[in-house]
Amino acid sequence: MINLQSATENVNSILTEGSRLPIYSFFTGAGFLDLGFEKAGFITLAANEVHLPFMQGFEYGRDKLKSKGACEKYLCSIDDFVTGKQKLPKRPAKSIPLGFIGGPPCPDFSVAGKQKGQAGENGKLTGAYAQLICDQSPDWFLLENVKGLWRTKKHRKFYDEICQMFIMSGYCLTNKLINAIEYGVPQDRDRIILLGFKPKLIGKRKAGFLPEGEFPWDYGMKHDRVDVFSRPWPHRDPYQSDPKRNPRCLAKLTVQHWFDKNNVKDHLNADHAFVARAGLAKFKTIDEGDDSGKSYKRLHRWRYSPTAAYGNNEVHIHPYEPRRISVAEALAIQSLPAKFSLPPDMTLSNMFKTIGNGVPYLAAEGIAASINKYLKSCS
Repeated sequence: MINLQSATENVNSILTEGSRLPIYSFFTGAGFLDLGFEKAGFITLAANEVHLPFMQGFEYGRDKLKSKGACEKYLCSIDDFVTGKQKLPKRPAKSIPLGFIGGPPCPDFSVAGKQKGQAGENGKLTGAYAQLICDQSPDWFLLENVKGLWRTKKHRKFYDEICQMFIMSGYCLTNKLINAIEYGVPQDRDRIILLGFKPKLIGKRKAGFLPEGEFPWDYGMKHDRVDVFSRPWPHRDPYQSDPKRNPRCLAKLTVQHWFDKNNVKDHLNADHAFVARAGLAKFKTIDEGDDSGKSYKRLHRWRYSPTAAYGNNEVHIHPYEPRRISVAEALAIQSLPAKFSLPPDMTLSNMFKTIGNGVPYLAAEGIAASINKYLKSCS
């Protein structure tokens, strides 16, 4: 439990002068969610992460992007805030709405996980985050998690209980199962997003779920998922066959477009990759685009990537080279800006884990843009 850096600037003057909306971030990781929100007009006043290497990645990446702000960093468990062992920073002026954002670790709710749910060590963190929100009563909040929490019958009861907690605490709620590809991310990644707003922000209505269509979910989106997934994407091609791009597909959603866009070969993390040993021969036999295997999944250069789930026994293979993808390539698939990078002395396991855990940057920006628009339309 360490407060790594205290803000030296006057928070209220920063917010007033720049008209930026303040957020406290939890389960920050390397900060993808925060950075997306900052791009959409918010400012991170506090960031919380329990794993030191991830917090160091957060600081390093922000420095590379020259991202500035009055950010206090807390290296501790979220339970420390719930129990009062660690205090959150002083809140901004009451006239400035404060939001909490966070995506608790989600393996316990994942369809591909062990299905421990709310009783699992990671599952408990979702409950702790919900309790913190109810205790601290921010003006609005975001909770991000895997679709299994929302769609799986086994876990839906827990999700509904959390929603009821928020309603009892006076929040108006809205939720949506989004896919990262809708925001321009080259990745098929479903996530449930739950948002809560205090009635004073949105017209003094009663706590409960907002009417369908009131929140502008579509505002920050770039694509319709039905249209994207119905297109004739290339499926599989023989390894190293140099398949040509299908002109009917959306080039900007392809792996190769993002590799080129981020200039991954010259990126600071270009050489950070696990070296194939026993699997090298296997890497040369898997078709380009064959992601049907439970572990080995080869990307297709002219298609979007499956969900970035690095670690967890998944091995994502480069489309036309006999190797696993690099950290630079993984960051591109998560739609990070080309200048964002992770510390060169960070372990490969930590690099890939924090990348896989992160909310894709463009998805974060799009969701934040919708929240910003909604709050302004209600003011």
